[in-house]
Amino acid sequence: MSKAITTRQEDYAQWYNDLILRGGLADYSAVRGCMVIKPYGFALWENMRDELDRMFKETGHQNAYFPLFVPKSLFEAEEKNAEGFAKECAVVTHYRLKTDPNNKGKLIVDPEAKLEEELVVRPTSEAIIWNTYKDWIQSYRDLPILVNQWANVVRWEMRTRLFLRTAEFLWQEGHTAHATAEEAIEETTKMLDVYAHFVEEYMAVPVIKGVKSPAERFAGAEDTYCIEALMQDGKALQAGTSHFLGQNFAKAFEVKYLTKENKQEYVWATSWG
Repeated sequence: MSKAITTRQEDYAQWYNDLILRGGLADYSAVRGCMVIKPYGFALWENMRDELDRMFKETGHQNAYFPLFVPKSLFEAEEKNAEGFAKECAVVTHYRLKTDPNNKGKLIVDPEAKLEEELVVRPTSEAIIWNTYKDWIQSYRDLPILVNQWANVVRWEMRTRLFLRTAEFLWQEGHTAHATAEEAIEETTKMLDVYAHFVEEYMAVPVIKGVKSPAERFAGAEDTYCIEALMQDGKALQAGTSHFLGQNFAKAFEVKYLTKENKQEYVWATSWG
């Protein structure tokens, strides 16, 4: 006979885990902090993804895909962003294994296959994307850029919980470039409204919209707008964020555009996920 589901009153966190496992949504994996999303759980993800994807496209966004790996020199270009994520980064240092000469049938990292520059497994994609936007943007005619990416990211968390926080997780991240601060702020609030509409109208979860305190702000942002949901144990759960990045990433990666008045100006940015 299978184990009974723990009650919320007895142990709220265990009740949640029991529901995920017994409901066939996900399972633990052999990789520390990473989970297996089972077919039923993945079908729910697909339904959510498809609905959000439709909303993104209705608001003028297009999907693209950027590399999983970010060269360390690019990652550290925006200092606040790098500092904010540094402790959560998985880093690739070598590109090859070889047979262990002292242990038949076992493998070791080939010391001669060390990368010239370490690669960060993306915890978020601002660095690689803004380094790319530098080549895409020359004048005001190239703006705005309204791009979304469906991807996986890695944040090496010490304490993980199925779906709520795992070392690798699926998400989407929007990255947009604008000619003015006003346009970028309008984009930031618009996408927060999209998130709120999705969570409340499609997921039936009420949320509170607001602005994060400076201490809780996304690393590298000027302002972080968020939706917060209230869990049944009385704790708040961040359910979506939209960031006004100002010109921080444009300055870090020298992304400028020629205005209608033939002046060089830095681009204004947002990201949301």
